[in-house]
Amino acid sequence: MSTPGERAFATPSPGNSKPGLFGRLMTLRVGAMLVRNTVVSTFAFLLGLVLLWMMVQWARIDAVLAAAISFLIANGFHYVLGRAWIFRGTDRGVRTGYVLFLMNAGVGMAITVALFAALLEFTSIHYLAARVIVSVFAGLAMFVLNGVLNFRQV
Repeated sequence: MSTPGERAFATPSPGNSKPGLFGRLMTLRVGAMLVRNTVVSTFAFLLGLVLLWMMVQWARIDAVLAAAISFLIANGFHYVLGRAWIFRGTDRGVRTGYVLFLMNAGVGMAITVALFAALLEFTSIHYLAARVIVSVFAGLAMFVLNGVLNFRQV
């Protein structure tokens, strides 16, 4: 049963029995999932940032390549916690969910690497600051994709 706050933004349009995506996203339940996602994403992001720093500073790997590698590793961690805590109760199978999560991570990775490379190319922003900036855009896109398409909780 939904609460009045959840229903406030989820009112269906006339002639439509289901609220649109925006209405589904603007509920307290999805807000709580976004909070949990933010906690997990922060830890995954910090893991990825440390890995990025280690690869660039210690291993002398190209910063863009290191961003892609660290992103993939951190997202494996994110899937495990996402399935168990963020989108708990999903009926999506583990294998299928993981494949879809990786596909969504591919979208996030494309956003991350493209924006990261653009910031490094066209600004004087430090590579770690650039990575923080692009994480906001990639993270929100991945949350919506996973909530709607993968775990089917939105």
